[in-house]
Amino acid sequence: MSAARTRVVVADDHPLYRHGIVDVIKRQPELELVAEASDGRAALDALREHAPDVAVLDIDMPYLDGLELVRIVMRDELPVRVLLVSGHFDSAKVYDALQAGAGGFLSKDVTAESVCGAVRAVARGETVLGPEIQAALASELRGRAPTDERPLLSAREREILTLTAAGLTSPDIGKRLHLSPATVKTHLQNAYEKLGVSDRAAAVAEGMRRGLLE
Repeated sequence: MSAARTRVVVADDHPLYRHGIVDVIKRQPELELVAEASDGRAALDALREHAPDVAVLDIDMPYLDGLELVRIVMRDELPVRVLLVSGHFDSAKVYDALQAGAGGFLSKDVTAESVCGAVRAVARGETVLGPEIQAALASELRGRAPTDERPLLSAREREILTLTAAGLTSPDIGKRLHLSPATVKTHLQNAYEKLGVSDRAAAVAEGMRRGLLE
């Protein structure tokens, strides 16, 4: 018996973009399009009616935008992971979306095939951030001054996670902090375990949700 297909809802008020994503999803044997919508209100109705695994939502839509939908999904505990897409995003929106509970954020400049790959990853519980999104997030984090020290992560783990969010690699972080790459990776792995995640993007997103990278 083949594995169950990942059920997807797509919502975007730009018909050409929405149809492009929909057409590619329909060609993926492991994905199943269950509904499409052209505004946020219709998207919410589709999420409640069809209970998809993943919703691909434009962050800017009439009636309800993507960020509002993420908050409703989390508030009402709807069993869906949200992948946001945007043609015109700013760093604050990226930060707010991930903190609200979005499973991923992509620029509309990526290919439809890349969106399908992100849908699969988000369905597996991964956090997906496009390259431009990572850069916007790093900019936003640099502009936010740290507040109080939180006990969940050590000061060194928070420092390394913040540098990771800014796009630095383990060797880069090691050079900046005068640590070996292996030591940096150990601190990162400790942070992953404390945050209950398994990769860098998820650690950054979870750190933001817990207020550790403000």
